[in-house]
Amino acid sequence: MEAVFSNPLPGSLIAAVSWLVIAALALVPAGNAFFARHLAFPLGALAGLALAGFGLEAVWLPTEQMTLPLGMPGLPFHLRLDPLAGFFLMLLGSVAAGISVYAGGFFRDETPGRLALIGLQYHVFLASMAFVILADDAYLFMVAWETMALSSYFLVTTDHDQPAIRSAGFLYLLIAHLGALAILLCFGVMNGGLGDYTFDALRAAALEPKWATVAFLLAFFGFGAKAGMIPLHVWLPEAHPAAPSPVSALMSGIMIKTAIYGMVRVIYDLIGGVRWEWGMLVLVVGAATTLFGVLYALMQHDLKRLLAYHSVENIGIILLGLGMSMVFIGFGHPAAGILGLIAALYHTLNHAVFKGLLFLGAGSILHSAKLRNLNDMGGLIRSMPKTAFYFLIGALAISALPPLNGFVSEWLTFQTALQAPVLRNGVVRSLLPLFAAILALAGALTAMCFVKVYGVAFLGRPRESALAAPAGDQGHDAGNMERFGMAWLAAGCFTLGLFPTPFLLMLNRVGVSLTGHGLSNEALESNWLWLVPTASAQASYSPVIFLIVIIGVTLLTFLLVRHFYHGRVRFADPWDCGFPQQTSRMQDTADAFGQPIRHVFGPVFLMQRHMPTPDDAAPRFSLKIEDRHWYLLYLPVAQLVGYLSAKIGLLQQGKISIYLLYSFITLISLLVFVR
Repeated sequence: MEAVFSNPLPGSLIAAVSWLVIAALALVPAGNAFFARHLAFPLGALAGLALAGFGLEAVWLPTEQMTLPLGMPGLPFHLRLDPLAGFFLMLLGSVAAGISVYAGGFFRDETPGRLALIGLQYHVFLASMAFVILADDAYLFMVAWETMALSSYFLVTTDHDQPAIRSAGFLYLLIAHLGALAILLCFGVMNGGLGDYTFDALRAAALEPKWATVAFLLAFFGFGAKAGMIPLHVWLPEAHPAAPSPVSALMSGIMIKTAIYGMVRVIYDLIGGVRWEWGMLVLVVGAATTLFGVLYALMQHDLKRLLAYHSVENIGIILLGLGMSMVFIGFGHPAAGILGLIAALYHTLNHAVFKGLLFLGAGSILHSAKLRNLNDMGGLIRSMPKTAFYFLIGALAISALPPLNGFVSEWLTFQTALQAPVLRNGVVRSLLPLFAAILALAGALTAMCFVKVYGVAFLGRPRESALAAPAGDQGHDAGNMERFGMAWLAAGCFTLGLFPTPFLLMLNRVGVSLTGHGLSNEALESNWLWLVPTASAQASYSPVIFLIVIIGVTLLTFLLVRHFYHGRVRFADPWDCGFPQQTSRMQDTADAFGQPIRHVFGPVFLMQRHMPTPDDAAPRFSLKIEDRHWYLLYLPVAQLVGYLSAKIGLLQQGKISIYLLYSFITLISLLVFVR
């Protein structure tokens, strides 16, 4: 047993299988659901911690491989644990641990039957993501990938009695399978008809440039569909509000990161020979995804839809880092390329942490106040102070404010863009600052969005009569397990933000394993206090010193105000603008907060406004923002498919003579055209 746990790959396999065992055991006590209610999710969190530990260890050790006596004759399952897989296992295990603890409290009140099914699907979902990362052949990868899609589909449709949720689940499954088909074709192109689908064989296959580009495009489309890049993003705003909040946290925090893993694995590792033209395509799509996601997030008043659109935005930020990395590597500047790869992977980890935290906070609001519409919220900080505190940490992190983790990865992305002068191509060199400017704009709009979210939801006065009840009847804060799960992820936001240097060194190890190149010696020799991505003469950042300065300025301001103004404050009623009786309806709403952005970026949105009239019993202005992609892409495609299906359906005449004629024509065609 000691020998098993001394190697990361067997230990990771045991941790992943443990999730499958927990999934099976959750079904056993279906009568009282004691195991599913009290033990399944905490045990799942422990398995996640073990997996994270093995993954972290694997980053610093040589690559391990293993063949399992499973699969099909001639197609056994192959496992591989290298630094890239180790990093993503660390991400999966550490974030899933916090979410699983939260889920143990969130699902505790479910009926035994539903709880058993949720426990089964939840832990199969976790195990399938682990096997996607561990897979070392196309066969196991696709089996795990499809298992991940199906288990998450069943979780999304937990409340399948509602038509809207069934529709959201169908849309998610449809796009997931379109992406899976593209990934399968990508593996087929890389295989070249040789019959060996192990990743070692795919690496060894020498693809012609045109076929390498075809494989890249298929991988980019297939994994991009799961990640949520535009125009394949439409399932995110539908599936995340439909799913239970811990499931939304898993899907947005971890599942879409498996798509980033697949993209990096296939492009950097299996295909290799990265070309700068590929990077430019990734940059263009990433910039469009970033800007689109944040603009549509600003227009949302459904809290979970808003967070889903921010997932689209952050996938765009990750693609910006990957695109810059590919451009620099393609032009023969691997050091700058590795910096872009590190920035993308760091943001992958950061987004998993703070987006998981934000979805858990939204889940606590939904669980306690039964509200999802921001325009119905207000003053929640009084009844849910702890949830408000953790949500504030997540909001500051996603807004990329130092010294939290979101700032570090976006700062590294900017540092990558600043390496543009080394490029000889003048057009590309001039475009990189433009992409950096889009990233800066998205960061400012994100901060604006979460000022809206936090101000409307937690501050001010309650807008709903249920929330305006006496203090003892306003609902309740999250329970102990929910608060522990949020605290775990909030601690991750601080750790990743205050001590980025160890993670920089870890990700540099990942970059070296993929490309054979790493950062400069000066960057690698920097101490824990200073983050030096390239050279100290160019850029450096110290989050600890930044935090000390923030604390110092705050204390100094407090002392000066207390010294000069203590006891001199005069209390008086504020100016009431001529309305002596203020009500909660006079507060700013989420729709009003986004009005300037709607005015500036009006052509981007498809808006439907309803102005109140004197005949309305309850006059209220309403605004609906729709995604243009539905009308420009998806509905035309759906109509075309429906038309073609109706025509093809004419072939089904129900007459045996017609079917025999089809067979006869097929045989004649084979004899004529096949030699």
